[in-house]
Amino acid sequence: MPAPDFLEESGGLVAKGRAGDNAEPLSVSELAGMLKRTVEDRFGFVRLRGELSGVKRAASGHLYCCLKDEGAVIDGVMWRGPAAALAFRPEDGLEVVASGKLTTYPGRSKYQVVIEKLELAGEGALLALLEKLRLRLAAEGLFAPERKRPLPFLPATIGVVTSPTGAVIRDILHRLADRFPSRVLVWPVLVQGQGAAEQVAAAVRGFSALPEGHPLRPDLVIVARGGGSIEDLWSFNEEAVVRAIAECSIPTISAVGHETDTTLADHAADRRAPTPTAAAEIAVPVLRELSATLADFAHRKQRCALRPVDLGRERLEARAKRLPQPQVLLAPQAQKLDDLADRLRRGLRDRAAHGRERLARLPLNRSVLDRAARDAQTRLGHARLSPALLTTRMDRERAQVVASGRLLASFDPRAPLTRGFALVRDADGKLMRSRDDAARSPALAVEFADGTLEVAPLSGMQRKPRPVAPAKRSVASSAQDDLFG
Repeated sequence: MPAPDFLEESGGLVAKGRAGDNAEPLSVSELAGMLKRTVEDRFGFVRLRGELSGVKRAASGHLYCCLKDEGAVIDGVMWRGPAAALAFRPEDGLEVVASGKLTTYPGRSKYQVVIEKLELAGEGALLALLEKLRLRLAAEGLFAPERKRPLPFLPATIGVVTSPTGAVIRDILHRLADRFPSRVLVWPVLVQGQGAAEQVAAAVRGFSALPEGHPLRPDLVIVARGGGSIEDLWSFNEEAVVRAIAECSIPTISAVGHETDTTLADHAADRRAPTPTAAAEIAVPVLRELSATLADFAHRKQRCALRPVDLGRERLEARAKRLPQPQVLLAPQAQKLDDLADRLRRGLRDRAAHGRERLARLPLNRSVLDRAARDAQTRLGHARLSPALLTTRMDRERAQVVASGRLLASFDPRAPLTRGFALVRDADGKLMRSRDDAARSPALAVEFADGTLEVAPLSGMQRKPRPVAPAKRSVASSAQDDLFG
């Protein structure tokens, strides 16, 4: 078979065209453009499953990676907008499903996938990512038991980070109202979807940033969400939420999902609640139980206070029963008193009889009496009775009487009258102490040192003055008689 004409001169030095030849040479860019259009038309939408490798996020926000399996590798790129909306953090080794379109990169003669949507390849890959993140955060000590703080026994204010429209907040409020009505501050956030993790982290940090003593600073923070799939709860597995809960300065309860649901937020919180309702039960005690406990403590305190009194009464009664009767105690003494009284009577009778006997034997005559009188006079003459004993006492008593007279004169209310003072009394003899009292009295009596003058307080009618009575002698001015003559 003869070779085509255009191949006959393939070995020529210079490329030459021939008449009627329409095979014009293409430029590299033209060929690259043709390949690009062909590939994009043919593979305008593809879904690839593979393992991520070489994940790198550029400063512009674009995400570059490779998708590989056992036999091939293909490059992938995800532009800044879709990359920012990813629900998880791409890492090497994750098995994912990438949706996008196939295109070429003429600058390197390579083809690549422009990824528009990136998802984990099933729950197994999602759990693997979760476990990898858990191990990394646990290695930092975020889940250490010694970091857990005790919850306040009776928080005055409770902060709740949850959706304000869901059933979770209503369940919490209802349970708190049943157990112990408390003040609740709700920080509304998204609990699912794009931006939920950032809002939850910001809410927890917002409560923690409030200074001590601030009226809105809660004593306890509850991060709550209802149940759902692992994808629905993924926001509470995000690193930002976990770090915000671990760094919160306020004790925190994580109440995400149902009993079987577990998130990384549960590990970071100070206490995990199986449900939001259980979180409310953990947060506050039961008011009725507290009242009953306090009443029981009061009763026990009363019993403890009265117990020593009861024991003392019992001991006193027991000892009183063992004491002998007063009559028994006094019987020997009464008997002894009777015996002594009888002995006293007998003794007096005996002494009187003995005295009569002595008197009968005593020779009583005049000479005996004269001798006794002389002896008495002799003893009286020897006794020293000095007059100074009487005069000294009389002088002392006289001085006391004079001092008492001076003191009495100093208390005489009429003594100042001799110095120009006067006493003003009303018609009833009551002493006037103010001008208003004197103006209201219909008549006044002014007492001077030499007598009393009746006057009227008003300038109208003049009363006829009474004759001046002689002044009474004060006790001080009277001569003190000598009491001893």
